[in-house]
Amino acid sequence: MANAVETMTTPRSALPNTYTDITAREVDFVSRFTDSVEALRDILGVARPIKKENGTKLVSYTASITLEDGAVPAGAVIPYSKAAVSESLFGTLSIKKYAKAVTIEDVAAYGEEVAVQKTDDAFLKELQSDVTDAFYDAIETNASAITPESPVSTFQMAIALAIGSVKDKFKKMRKNSTDIVVFVNTMDVYTYLGATEISIQSQFGIDYVENFLGATKMIITSDIEPGKVIATPSENLILYYVDPSTQFSKLGLVYTVDGESNLIGFHAQGNYGTAVGESFAVLGMNLWFEYADGVAIYPFGSDGTEGGEGGEG
Repeated sequence: MANAVETMTTPRSALPNTYTDITAREVDFVSRFTDSVEALRDILGVARPIKKENGTKLVSYTASITLEDGAVPAGAVIPYSKAAVSESLFGTLSIKKYAKAVTIEDVAAYGEEVAVQKTDDAFLKELQSDVTDAFYDAIETNASAITPESPVSTFQMAIALAIGSVKDKFKKMRKNSTDIVVFVNTMDVYTYLGATEISIQSQFGIDYVENFLGATKMIITSDIEPGKVIATPSENLILYYVDPSTQFSKLGLVYTVDGESNLIGFHAQGNYGTAVGESFAVLGMNLWFEYADGVAIYPFGSDGTEGGEGGEG
């Protein structure tokens, strides 16, 4: 990863020495955020983020083929199979703005290390959660997802059928679906496993298990409703972002960025008028699907045999 850089015309080295620590904080903050997104991409198998302009309308696609009879007599015209692709708007990629403040009273009460560093850590985690929470909200309201006519009986069956349905969908579209990512509720996993020990890993605040019941990665989260399994190929996931380093310099807004894939801008400064240390973050990220109908949502256990409260959907 390239060294973090800052989009400003006057080098910080020419400014008072008091800025040295602030620069280090900014570089550390954006570097850690970028590293955590790289970890998220690695978990989900997402390709390199795609840069878009602020305000870009984002669309997802649905595709279908109606095959004609392939038994064509010699010399006869081969009928065209009917192909259809439609697109639907799923959102707008927009910059979001965040700020936090630490007072001199906070420093006096807790010390500089706690008051500044610990709140930076918490700020970073909340920004990470903002990205993933928006994704989980969208994934469960995907109207184009593949769903069964009625809930299946068990957690294991829901995973198997969800994986099978997206593989079948992508095979019909002649698209790759080598790695399947499954999203499940935390309590559903532990209810299914009971006392069985499994190796759960954690990155970007995400718990996951590798190679579970046919899924390359099983993401374990309380943000997915109980009694529901969601699956999609990793090839179907796309991460869009706005580069904050080229957007606002003429406004006099200077943000430290990563310098390679500028996913977030961060700036810290002191406000003498309020005796407060201010921190500002701007980012525009959206994780979504290339094909909205390449996602399967399978409720299970509506009879209470497994998964308990799930089954609606």
